[in-house]
Amino acid sequence: MNKPISAAPRKPARKSPMALTEALVARTMRVVEDAGPTPGMVYMTDQDYARFRDEILASAPAGPLKLFAYGSLLWKPAGEVRGGELAVARGWHRSFCFTVQRFRGTLDQPGLMMALDRGGQCQGMVFEIAEPVAENLEALLRREMTILPAVNVPRWLRVRTEGGMSRALGFVVDPANSRYAGKLDKQAVAATLASAVGHWGSGAQYLFETIRHLDACGIRDRNLWQLQELVAQEIGRVHAAG
Repeated sequence: MNKPISAAPRKPARKSPMALTEALVARTMRVVEDAGPTPGMVYMTDQDYARFRDEILASAPAGPLKLFAYGSLLWKPAGEVRGGELAVARGWHRSFCFTVQRFRGTLDQPGLMMALDRGGQCQGMVFEIAEPVAENLEALLRREMTILPAVNVPRWLRVRTEGGMSRALGFVVDPANSRYAGKLDKQAVAATLASAVGHWGSGAQYLFETIRHLDACGIRDRNLWQLQELVAQEIGRVHAAG
């Protein structure tokens, strides 16, 4: 049920290689045991997931339920999806904008994760959530949401594809949430991604895989491309070989 998402082969988005390499990413990796639920946080229950799932299904437009993937859902989806076409969500952009003390960070060294934040536009991929839709949708929610109130919330987005406008489910940040980090300076983001690591891996690994899979879809995100150069420099400074 949890198959990697693939898209039709496309021309690579750039010719120059990333400054952030697998070798540099490897310097940031270490074994981190999952410390379990973060103290003081309220974790979602089965009933919470069922409620979100049912609300989404009740508000869904007619036809197949579509998912807008712009980050890790490109390579590590939850549940099963099918198809895949380039799409643009206007009014939103990718941003490392909320903190995590688990998964790709710890209590001692929190990490940053990516969501859609207000402003600009975001190019990604639209997929259809496969049957059984309710089961695959709930698997997606369980992957993307763990704590209440949620910082990464599901929302129906208006997206444009070659076929025209449609609505697709995407995950956007709640700026009122205490874990929202706001619009951080790129150097500050780079420093966190180069050092924070959790039981899922490091922030640098997350950035590397996001850019690599966007590239395979023919998508170039200028901000992420600048960020990976800063992360590579930071890793070279902090994790100097030898």
